[in-house]
Amino acid sequence: MRKPVNVAFIGAGSTVFAKNIIGDCLLRPALSNAHFALMDIDRRRLRESEIVIRKLIESVGSEATVTCHEVQRDAVADADFVIAAFQIGGYDPCTITDFEVPKSFGLRQTIGDTLGIGGIMRGLRTVPHLWRLCEDMRAVCPDALLLQHVNPMAINTWAISEKFPDIRQVGLCHSVPLTAAELAHDLGIDLSRMRYKAGGINHMAFYLHLEEILDDGSTRDLYPLLNARYAEEAVPKPNQRHPRCANLVRYEVMQKLGYFVTESSEHFAEYVPWFIKNGRTDLIERFAIPLDEYPKRCVEQLADWREQMDDLLGPEPIEVAPSLEYASIIMNSIVTGAASTVYGNVPNIGLIDALPKGCAVEVPCLVDGNGVQPTRIDNIPVQLTALMRSNVSVQELTVRALIDQQPNHILHAAMLDPHTAAELDLDQISRLVDELILAHGKWLPEWLCQRKSV
Repeated sequence: MRKPVNVAFIGAGSTVFAKNIIGDCLLRPALSNAHFALMDIDRRRLRESEIVIRKLIESVGSEATVTCHEVQRDAVADADFVIAAFQIGGYDPCTITDFEVPKSFGLRQTIGDTLGIGGIMRGLRTVPHLWRLCEDMRAVCPDALLLQHVNPMAINTWAISEKFPDIRQVGLCHSVPLTAAELAHDLGIDLSRMRYKAGGINHMAFYLHLEEILDDGSTRDLYPLLNARYAEEAVPKPNQRHPRCANLVRYEVMQKLGYFVTESSEHFAEYVPWFIKNGRTDLIERFAIPLDEYPKRCVEQLADWREQMDDLLGPEPIEVAPSLEYASIIMNSIVTGAASTVYGNVPNIGLIDALPKGCAVEVPCLVDGNGVQPTRIDNIPVQLTALMRSNVSVQELTVRALIDQQPNHILHAAMLDPHTAAELDLDQISRLVDELILAHGKWLPEWLCQRKSV
C-alpha cells in the first residue's frame, strides 16, 4: 500500500469547506488513507470540524486518520500538502469595518475581498499570516505544496512569491469551472461538451476560446449564442427587475469587450468604474447589482451555521459527493502521476507577456508527478490586458507596501483603484485610508501606524 499522504489544513474551523475538500480526497484511492492535521485558533470550531471529518471518514469506510492542533507549526510538520483556508479578523469585526467605513464616505461595495479598498485592507491583514505559514513550512516541511484558497488571491500569491520564492505554491479559485457550468446552463448545453481556454488574473480572467463539441467531432463557437442570449433575454425591459446576483454585468462587459469574464457579476462590478456610482440607482437597478452582498451572505451563513452543524453532527452518515474544488485533483495527480489540468494562480514568469513580470496570473496548469506546471497564454486581446493592468497596479502597490513596509503605498493603491477613484477625491481617499487603518487596529501590521496623512 502507498505511504499515507500528510495533509495539513490551516483554518479547519471552516467546517463545510474542510468537509468538501477532505471529502474529495476520501473519494480518491490514492488519498483515502491520508493523514489530515486540522488546525484552527477557534477551539470549539476545531473540535466540531474534527467530529465532522471523523464521521466523514467513517461514512465512506476510509482508513484516513485525523489529528487536531492549535499550533500551526505542529500541524504542518512533515506535511506533503498544506491547505490554507482562513480569514483573518473574520466577518465581525473586520468585514463589517471594510464595508461600513467606506460607506460613510459614499463608497459602496458588493464583495470587498479582492480589489477595492476592502480587498486592499484584507490583503494587509492576510499576507503577514501567510508569510508566517511560509516560515513554518520552510522550517518543518520545505518540500510541501501550499494550496492557497484565501482572498485576495492575487495579492496573496504575489506577496508569497516575492518573500518566499522557495515555497511551492498555487492559488486556487473555483470561478473558472463554476462560470463554465453557468454558461452551459444559460445555453442549455451539456457541460461535458464545452471546451474552453481562459487566462488573465484572478477574478479577471476571460474565456479566450469557448466552444461546443458537436456529435460529429467538430466544434462551434459559443460566443454568437451568448451574444444572442443577451440581446434577446438579458436586456431588462422598462420597469423590469432582475433577481439578485444576475449576470447582467458580465454580459454587458462581454458585449463591449468581446469576451466573457470568469468571475461573477457581483464581484466584477466593483473592479471597474462603470457600474456602481453614488446616486445612480438606475445603474444598480438595470444591472441588478447587489450592494453589500458579502455582509448579507455572512449574516445568512451565520444564521444557517448552527442548523448545518446540527445536521453534520447528528446520527445520520454524511453523504459525500465531489465538489468543483481543485485541491484533491492536484494532490491526486502529484501522488499518482496521472495528469490533470486545473486553473491556478501563479507568478507571471513568462506566462502572459502583456502583464508585469512576477504578478499573479491565472492560467491553465498541467499537474502530474512533476508538480504544477503553468501554461503560457499568448495573444490575449489588448483591451483585456489593459483592463487587467488597472487591477494589477492596485495589487502591486499593496504588495510593495507589505514588502517594503511603506504605509503611503496603501494610499497610492486606493488612489489607483478604479472604483474608488471614480467615486472619491484625493482628500476623501486619504481620510478613508486613515480611518480604516485606525478602525482595524490590531488586525494590521504595526508599521502601518507610521502612515501620516498627506
